[in-house]
Amino acid sequence: MTEQLSEIGGRLAALRDIMDIPTEKMAEDMKTDIDEYIAYEQGERDFSFSFLQNAANILGVDIVDIISGESPKLTKCSLVRKDKGYDIIRREAYDYKHLAFTFRDKKAEPFMVTVEPKKDSGEPVLHSHEGQEFNYMVSGTMEFYLDNNIYELNEGDSVYFDSGIPHAMKAVGNQPAKFIAVVIK
Repeated sequence: MTEQLSEIGGRLAALRDIMDIPTEKMAEDMKTDIDEYIAYEQGERDFSFSFLQNAANILGVDIVDIISGESPKLTKCSLVRKDKGYDIIRREAYDYKHLAFTFRDKKAEPFMVTVEPKKDSGEPVLHSHEGQEFNYMVSGTMEFYLDNNIYELNEGDSVYFDSGIPHAMKAVGNQPAKFIAVVIK
Protein backbone atom coordinates (compact mmCIF):
# COMPACT_ATOMS: atom_id res chain seq x y z
CA MET A 1 0.00 0.00 0.00
CA THR A 2 1.37 3.42 -0.93
CA GLU A 3 0.74 6.61 1.00
CA GLN A 4 -1.23 8.03 -1.95
CA LEU A 5 -3.51 4.95 -2.10
CA SER A 6 -4.16 5.25 1.62
CA GLU A 7 -4.98 8.97 1.33
CA ILE A 8 -7.30 8.45 -1.66
CA GLY A 9 -9.07 5.62 0.17
CA GLY A 10 -9.54 7.82 3.24
CA ARG A 11 -10.99 10.67 1.15
CA LEU A 12 -13.30 8.23 -0.62
CA ALA A 13 -14.58 6.93 2.73
CA ALA A 14 -15.00 10.45 4.13
CA LEU A 15 -16.92 11.67 1.07
CA ARG A 16 -19.15 8.60 1.18
CA ASP A 17 -19.86 9.28 4.87
CA ILE A 18 -20.58 12.97 4.19
CA MET A 19 -23.04 11.94 1.47
CA ASP A 20 -24.59 9.45 3.94
CA ILE A 21 -24.16 6.55 1.52
CA PRO A 22 -23.85 3.16 3.25
CA THR A 23 -20.77 1.14 2.29
CA GLU A 24 -22.96 -1.66 0.87
CA LYS A 25 -24.88 0.79 -1.36
CA MET A 26 -21.66 2.39 -2.62
CA ALA A 27 -20.20 -1.03 -3.45
CA GLU A 28 -23.40 -1.95 -5.28
CA ASP A 29 -23.44 1.34 -7.24
CA MET A 30 -19.76 0.81 -8.09
CA LYS A 31 -20.59 -2.72 -9.32
CA THR A 32 -18.06 -4.35 -7.01
CA ASP A 33 -18.42 -6.67 -4.04
CA ILE A 34 -18.34 -5.23 -0.54
CA ASP A 35 -14.97 -6.72 0.49
CA GLU A 36 -13.28 -5.34 -2.65
CA TYR A 37 -14.83 -1.91 -2.07
CA ILE A 38 -13.71 -1.84 1.57
CA ALA A 39 -10.18 -2.71 0.41
CA TYR A 40 -10.27 0.41 -1.81
CA GLU A 41 -11.35 2.63 1.09
CA GLN A 42 -8.62 1.17 3.28
CA GLY A 43 -5.96 1.88 0.63
CA GLU A 44 -5.19 -1.81 0.18
CA ARG A 45 -6.17 -1.95 -3.48
CA ASP A 46 -4.93 0.07 -6.46
CA PHE A 47 -7.52 2.36 -8.07
CA SER A 48 -8.22 2.25 -11.78
CA PHE A 49 -9.13 5.55 -13.39
CA SER A 50 -12.53 4.04 -14.19
CA PHE A 51 -13.12 3.29 -10.51
CA LEU A 52 -12.24 6.85 -9.47
CA GLN A 53 -14.34 8.39 -12.26
CA ASN A 54 -17.37 6.28 -11.28
CA ALA A 55 -16.91 7.14 -7.59
CA ALA A 56 -16.65 10.87 -8.38
CA ASN A 57 -19.86 10.68 -10.42
CA ILE A 58 -21.74 8.91 -7.62
CA LEU A 59 -20.43 11.31 -4.97
CA GLY A 60 -21.03 14.40 -7.12
CA VAL A 61 -17.46 15.66 -6.82
CA ASP A 62 -14.58 16.36 -9.15
CA ILE A 63 -12.18 13.45 -9.58
CA VAL A 64 -9.36 15.73 -8.35
CA ASP A 65 -11.22 16.12 -5.04
CA ILE A 66 -10.78 12.37 -4.47
CA ILE A 67 -7.25 12.12 -5.87
CA SER A 68 -5.64 15.19 -4.29
CA GLY A 69 -7.98 16.28 -1.52
CA GLU A 70 -7.79 19.82 -2.86
CA SER A 71 -10.78 21.33 -4.59
CA PRO A 72 -9.88 23.19 -7.77
CA LYS A 73 -10.14 26.97 -7.48
CA LEU A 74 -10.35 28.35 -11.02
CA THR A 75 -13.31 28.56 -13.39
CA LYS A 76 -11.94 30.51 -16.35
CA CYS A 77 -8.53 29.02 -17.13
CA SER A 78 -6.12 26.32 -16.02
CA LEU A 79 -2.55 26.62 -17.29
CA VAL A 80 -0.27 23.62 -16.88
CA ARG A 81 3.34 23.85 -18.05
CA LYS A 82 5.14 21.01 -19.82
CA ASP A 83 5.57 17.96 -17.57
CA LYS A 84 3.95 19.82 -14.65
CA GLY A 85 0.53 18.15 -14.51
CA TYR A 86 -0.72 16.76 -11.22
CA ASP A 87 0.91 13.33 -10.82
CA ILE A 88 -1.43 10.46 -10.19
CA ILE A 89 0.55 7.47 -9.00
CA ARG A 90 -1.50 4.37 -9.62
CA ARG A 91 0.56 1.47 -10.76
CA GLU A 92 4.04 0.72 -11.95
CA ALA A 93 3.41 0.75 -15.71
CA TYR A 94 1.21 3.88 -15.88
CA ASP A 95 2.08 7.54 -15.31
CA TYR A 96 -0.87 9.95 -15.30
CA LYS A 97 -0.53 13.73 -15.25
CA HIS A 98 -3.81 15.61 -14.85
CA LEU A 99 -3.73 18.59 -17.22
CA ALA A 100 -6.54 20.70 -15.72
CA PHE A 101 -6.31 19.95 -12.02
CA THR A 102 -6.93 23.55 -10.89
CA PHE A 103 -10.13 24.02 -12.92
CA ARG A 104 -13.45 23.71 -11.12
CA ASP A 105 -16.60 22.13 -12.64
CA LYS A 106 -14.83 20.54 -15.60
CA LYS A 107 -16.93 18.89 -18.28
CA ALA A 108 -13.90 16.74 -19.20
CA GLU A 109 -10.82 15.32 -17.46
CA PRO A 110 -7.64 15.70 -19.59
CA PHE A 111 -4.55 13.60 -18.84
CA MET A 112 -1.13 12.99 -20.31
CA VAL A 113 -0.68 9.25 -19.92
CA THR A 114 2.56 7.32 -20.32
CA VAL A 115 2.34 3.53 -20.42
CA GLU A 116 5.58 1.61 -19.98
CA PRO A 117 5.99 -1.62 -21.94
CA LYS A 118 5.60 -4.73 -19.81
CA LYS A 119 7.63 -7.89 -20.10
CA ASP A 120 4.61 -10.18 -19.87
CA SER A 121 2.52 -10.40 -22.99
CA GLY A 122 -0.84 -11.06 -21.34
CA GLU A 123 -3.88 -8.99 -22.14
CA PRO A 124 -4.54 -6.05 -19.79
CA VAL A 125 -7.51 -5.87 -17.42
CA LEU A 126 -10.41 -4.04 -19.07
CA HIS A 127 -12.19 -1.21 -17.19
CA SER A 128 -15.21 0.93 -17.94
CA HIS A 129 -16.73 4.17 -16.67
CA GLU A 130 -19.54 6.51 -17.64
CA GLY A 131 -19.07 8.98 -20.45
CA GLN A 132 -16.93 9.11 -23.54
CA GLU A 133 -13.19 9.27 -24.06
CA PHE A 134 -10.79 10.65 -26.64
CA ASN A 135 -7.20 9.41 -26.82
CA TYR A 136 -4.51 10.98 -29.06
CA MET A 137 -1.17 9.20 -29.49
CA VAL A 138 1.77 11.55 -28.90
CA SER A 139 4.54 8.95 -29.23
CA GLY A 140 5.15 5.22 -29.23
CA THR A 141 2.77 2.44 -30.14
CA MET A 142 0.01 0.89 -28.11
CA GLU A 143 -2.65 -1.73 -28.42
CA PHE A 144 -6.06 -0.31 -27.58
CA TYR A 145 -8.51 -2.92 -26.31
CA LEU A 146 -12.21 -2.13 -26.70
CA ASP A 147 -14.44 -5.01 -25.67
CA ASN A 148 -13.46 -7.83 -28.06
CA ASN A 149 -11.53 -5.63 -30.50
CA ILE A 150 -7.83 -4.71 -30.50
CA TYR A 151 -6.53 -1.68 -32.43
CA GLU A 152 -2.89 -0.72 -32.90
CA LEU A 153 -2.38 3.02 -32.41
CA ASN A 154 0.76 4.89 -33.49
CA GLU A 155 1.94 8.49 -33.17
CA GLY A 156 -0.73 10.83 -34.56
CA ASP A 157 -3.55 8.25 -34.34
CA SER A 158 -6.60 8.91 -32.22
CA VAL A 159 -9.62 7.04 -30.95
CA TYR A 160 -12.94 8.35 -29.61
CA PHE A 161 -15.17 5.84 -27.86
CA ASP A 162 -17.98 5.15 -25.40
CA SER A 163 -16.04 4.61 -22.17
CA GLY A 164 -18.89 2.49 -20.78
CA ILE A 165 -17.51 -0.26 -23.03
CA PRO A 166 -14.72 -2.19 -21.27
CA HIS A 167 -11.34 -0.91 -22.49
CA ALA A 168 -7.59 -0.89 -21.77
CA MET A 169 -4.28 0.20 -23.25
CA LYS A 170 -0.97 -1.65 -23.54
CA ALA A 171 2.37 -0.32 -24.77
CA VAL A 172 3.85 -2.28 -27.66
CA GLY A 173 7.57 -2.60 -28.38
CA ASN A 174 10.43 -1.28 -26.28
CA GLN A 175 9.31 2.37 -26.03
CA PRO A 176 6.69 3.85 -23.71
CA ALA A 177 3.36 4.76 -25.30
CA LYS A 178 2.45 8.38 -24.55
CA PHE A 179 -1.03 9.74 -25.25
CA ILE A 180 -3.44 12.47 -24.28
CA ALA A 181 -6.62 11.05 -22.77
CA VAL A 182 -9.67 13.27 -22.44
CA VAL A 183 -12.47 11.71 -20.42
CA ILE A 184 -15.80 13.43 -21.04
CA LYS A 185 -18.43 13.19 -18.33
